[in-house]
Amino acid sequence: MSAATVGSPTGSLLLSARMSRARRAKDRLVDLFMAACSLLAMLPLALIVAYVVVHGWSALSVNFFTKEPAGSFDPAAGGIVQAFIGSGLILGMATLFAVPLGLLTAIYLSEYGRGRTGGAIRFVAEVLLSTPSIIAGAFIWALVVTVMHSFSAFAGALALTFLMWPIIARATEEIFKLVPDDLREAALALGLPRWKTILRVVLPAAGSGILTAVMLAVARGLGETAPILLTALGNDYINVDPGKPTDAVPLRIFTYARTPIEGFHAIAWGGAITLLFVVLALSISARILSHRRARRQA
Repeated sequence: MSAATVGSPTGSLLLSARMSRARRAKDRLVDLFMAACSLLAMLPLALIVAYVVVHGWSALSVNFFTKEPAGSFDPAAGGIVQAFIGSGLILGMATLFAVPLGLLTAIYLSEYGRGRTGGAIRFVAEVLLSTPSIIAGAFIWALVVTVMHSFSAFAGALALTFLMWPIIARATEEIFKLVPDDLREAALALGLPRWKTILRVVLPAAGSGILTAVMLAVARGLGETAPILLTALGNDYINVDPGKPTDAVPLRIFTYARTPIEGFHAIAWGGAITLLFVVLALSISARILSHRRARRQA
């Protein structure tokens, strides 16, 4: 293309079309590369899900969900209903402890904690987020189990609380910061005290985000084994007394995986598949709620 052609309007249009085609081609290549990276990142999860489903599907039955463990002569005749009940008991108490603590921490950090105290609390929460779960279990074992002279569901709930409340606190703090200041200022201008503004304006505005944070924390606590092993110990029978040793699904999986009996291995895979699907359901629900909240804000 000559210099005169390039300088003409027709030449400028041709050059612009060529550049546009080149940019579209690069854009497609980048999109394909990002899609391939996303699929590659999802591949390990897909392989884990497929492997667990293949090995655990055969163990799912009515007995599995309704009966206590049977003897080693016929493991398939029993189930792990005591583990499901125990997980519900321990996780229910942990949620009851962690949610108020996490919410109060988040309210303080987002609304009041501007100085050194807020920085110290935020630092402690971040440290606990990265602390290995077995340390929380060992701490509660030394602080509660040795004092009570008994393993218990209550001790297990306290151990999970140490792991769950920092997630709720830090995630909810960021959610509170996304609530527009105009809402706070309007409520204060109408004469509401600050605590009522937080209770009646900030909390409802951040409701879906708070629920998302709670669901993520529950998903974290649901799969923990080491803290439960050191605090709740386990039980082959149904127990609803918070002061006694109690079984849980991760602990039952760990126990059965260590035995040399193949029938118990199948039940362990069955426990793994139920735990996996519950965690996936909680995580996907949290993502959906987060996406809906982002769309409403947009």
